[in-house]
Amino acid sequence: MLEQTLSEVYTKFKIHFYQEMFKHIHSRETSLTTVELFCVEVIYALKNPTVAEFANFINVSSPNAAYKVNSLIKKGYIEKIQSQKDKREYHLKVTDKYYQYYNLSQRYVSTVVDRAKEFFSPEQIEILDGILMDMSNELMKDVAIPHVSIGTTE
Repeated sequence: MLEQTLSEVYTKFKIHFYQEMFKHIHSRETSLTTVELFCVEVIYALKNPTVAEFANFINVSSPNAAYKVNSLIKKGYIEKIQSQKDKREYHLKVTDKYYQYYNLSQRYVSTVVDRAKEFFSPEQIEILDGILMDMSNELMKDVAIPHVSIGTTE
């Protein structure tokens, strides 16, 4: 039962995002392919990785990753920022254009959270928040996103 319910919630978040994306896709100068969208989401989640870190995370060669990165740069969704510590190294950073896509999803998360706060008691919200933190921090350790720990001040 839990597996089915969690899958249904996850699917509803995804489907809502896709609905919103399709509403806006025709008004964009250059839309993202599915693979490009996945890549830019990984870059965002990794918090300014180098091309090598990105390539390693998605398990592709550096030239393949560089090709994907260059396409995203051309379309304006990411930019390369030179490292202050090592001038030979560049970090990938998402742009405001990406945040337009990201906000399609994040707005719905905020809407559902607002609805939950109206529907559930404060105690239930606290329990739900704790369960989700434990799921993220303890049960999903195999999804190694650097510097991300829900519920901490890192």
